Formats: sequence, structure tokens, C-alpha cells
Amino acid sequence: MNYVIIGNSVAAVGAIRGIRKVDAEGNITVLSRENHTAYGRPLISYLLGGTVTEKRMPYLPADFYEKHKVNLLLGSEVVSVDSANSRVALAGGETIPYDKLLIATGGDPFVPPIEGMAGKEKVFTFTTWDDAAKLKGLANDINRVVVIGGGLIGLKAAEGLYQIDKQVTIIELADRILSAAFDRTAGRIVAKKMKANGIEVITEDTVVRIDGEGSEITGVTLKSGDFIPCDTVIVAIGVRPAATFLKGSGVEVNRGVVVSDSMETSVPGIYSAGDVAEARDFFSGNKNPMPIWPDAYIQGDVAGISMAGGEKGYQGGLAMNSIELFKVPTISMGITNPEAGDRYEVHTYQDLENYQYRKIVLENGVLVGVVMVSNVDRAGIFAGLIRDKVAVAPFKEHLLAPDFGFVHLTKEIRSSLFAPQGKAA
Repeated sequence: MNYVIIGNSVAAVGAIRGIRKVDAEGNITVLSRENHTAYGRPLISYLLGGTVTEKRMPYLPADFYEKHKVNLLLGSEVVSVDSANSRVALAGGETIPYDKLLIATGGDPFVPPIEGMAGKEKVFTFTTWDDAAKLKGLANDINRVVVIGGGLIGLKAAEGLYQIDKQVTIIELADRILSAAFDRTAGRIVAKKMKANGIEVITEDTVVRIDGEGSEITGVTLKSGDFIPCDTVIVAIGVRPAATFLKGSGVEVNRGVVVSDSMETSVPGIYSAGDVAEARDFFSGNKNPMPIWPDAYIQGDVAGISMAGGEKGYQGGLAMNSIELFKVPTISMGITNPEAGDRYEVHTYQDLENYQYRKIVLENGVLVGVVMVSNVDRAGIFAGLIRDKVAVAPFKEHLLAPDFGFVHLTKEIRSSLFAPQGKAA
């Protein structure tokens, strides 16, 4: 069997291991447009800030690809897929045949058209190792930076820039930072921490023009009319599934590549996993892109096993986001901004002075959402309770306690969370 994987991040790693669980000898070729082996994307802000070296970026053992008999082709960008003849075409003109194909290309940064952007040299995105390296290389020529977007990517870019002594202003269109992943209180706590470290945060506004002469930037003009002086702009509005090369392939692409629970696309023999895929949501059953690191690995594992002829179904993606900013860790999972009404029961604990916050969301006595700021040590327990749809009545009063843990669970629940099938999931 000849397996080809497009992309080389965590979903690809899960797929390689999944394939080898079933097929020890088939040929595996991994095509990556980047020139690096698999690395921790959350680390790029620390690479920029100088707290992580390039040697620490890869997260796999040095012999991973050799041990798993993988032919790794770095700097190889796929430009089209010929599903009729089971071949992929590279930017250099070469074509590579496959028996089973996995699309694990992740996401591309979304850069909207902004007046004055054309021709400006110091406009960047911040999603890859090379993005961070480029900014670090220009550090001596950067003083003031405007980051457009107050989501996970924008905040990590801001933190990395702060670590190399740059003045940073974050511009966020929503009424708070982290609006997509966290609730209003968590966003407010994180904004307070950012401001305490000298990072300016402007919400409910957006950049309408990048000002300057020729290739130089002098500042940005906001929708409100305010002018923010800067010499560098980072666009961190979000990412889109990297699937444009699939045009004409017959593979169904909605917001992402649409997949079944075996991670197979609309074209038999072609699979997809990770940020580029549109898979089933754990709660609603609707299909959505789920740009979550652990989920990408799970999808990759399911895809790899399925490609090799094994059977493993995807249980649905659970929205989960984690970010640490200035040593304040935060995690959100599940339904964190529930609709108003009687359907959900919400409980919170907060100590804003010490950047501590916890929120739990229940539906019919079952935990469906959690937000944690500062004390996140037992987040795995909460994730297990959500996935196993555990009725929390026996220990409900302990859920908000800082020391909540396995000791508060019944023996039956502890056994189910520690069961082998729970670990496999």
C-alpha cells in the first residue's frame, strides 16, 4: 500500500502512528511545504521571545521518521490533486502517486484587504516557525507593533514581542479579547494581565488603513478615527482551512474538507484530518472545522487506522482551547457561552485580583462546559467528565473548588474515567 500524507503537523503524526498500528510495511510519504520537521506551533511565540531555542522546537524523537519508515519530503508544496488518476502534483512539476491520501494541511492565515497594505514591508502573519524567525531577524528594526486580532494567535504574538522589548497595541473588533474561545470574564482577566505588562488593548474597533510612505509604515487608522503610531503590523485575525489546492479534485469542501467519522472525504481513498477538516461536533453532531491540537492528533489517528484498513470511529470534536500568557494559564472546553434561558445551569468562582476564575456549565445535570483561569491542573478530569457525559450531582458542590480532583468522584466514576477505553479515546 502506498500512503501519501500532505502536511506534517500533529494530525500527520497521529496518522503515521495510526497506519503503523495496522500496516507495518506500507510505503508512507509525507509532503510538507515547510522546511522543518514537526514542531510545536504554540512554541513560536517563545521562539520569538528568546525563551525557546530552535533546537527545542521539534517535539518528535530525531529518529521518528526513520523508525516509522517514512519518506519525508520537506519544502514540497502540493498544488493539485488528480483523484481520477490517484496522483498529487507539486509546485516544482513533479507528480506523486498514491493508493490512500491524507489531507492534513492545517490552516492558512486570513489576511483581509486593508487600505494602504500593498507594498508595505513590515506586515506579517504569525502562525509558523518561519513567521517567528522572520520577526526575530528584524527585531532591531522594530519598535512599535500593532497586532490586529485579540484571539489566541494575536495574544501569543503580542507576548513574544513584549519579551523582546517592543511596544505592542492589540486591536480587537469584538467587545473583549479571546471572544471566540472564552467568556467575557476570562477575556477581561487576560486583558488585565496584558495591560499590567504594558500591552495596550483596544476593543470594539478595527484597522481600516495602514498609513505610511512607500514601503514604510508610520501607523494605522482605526474605524473610530483614532491613529495608532507603529512601524510594524501583525495580522492575526484567524485562519482558514488550507484547501484551495483541492479545486477540481472532486473532494467536497465546505468551510473545511468534509469528512465522515472514519475521516474519509467524499472521494473514496482520500481522507482528511486536523485544522483543514470539517468533522462532527461532539455536542451538536454538526460538522465544523475544529482547530484544536489534541483533536487534530485524534483525527489523524482515526484517519491512519482507517486508511490502513482498520476500524476506528471519530467520537466528535470537543472545542478546547488553552493559552498561557505571562504565566497565567487558561483553558476553555465545551460550551462556554451558553444561550440564555432555562436549558443551562451556570456556576462561577472568581478572584479577579489574583487572576483566578472558574466557570462550569451544566445541562440536565451533566457537565458540558468549563472555563479555567490560573488553576488548570485538573483540566483533564473535566474533559473526561464532559466526554463521558457524567451526571455530576454527587459532587456538584465541589466542581468550583480549587482542590477539585479524583478524590471527589465516586468509585464508579473514577473506574470509568480510568478504564482502558477512556484512555484510548
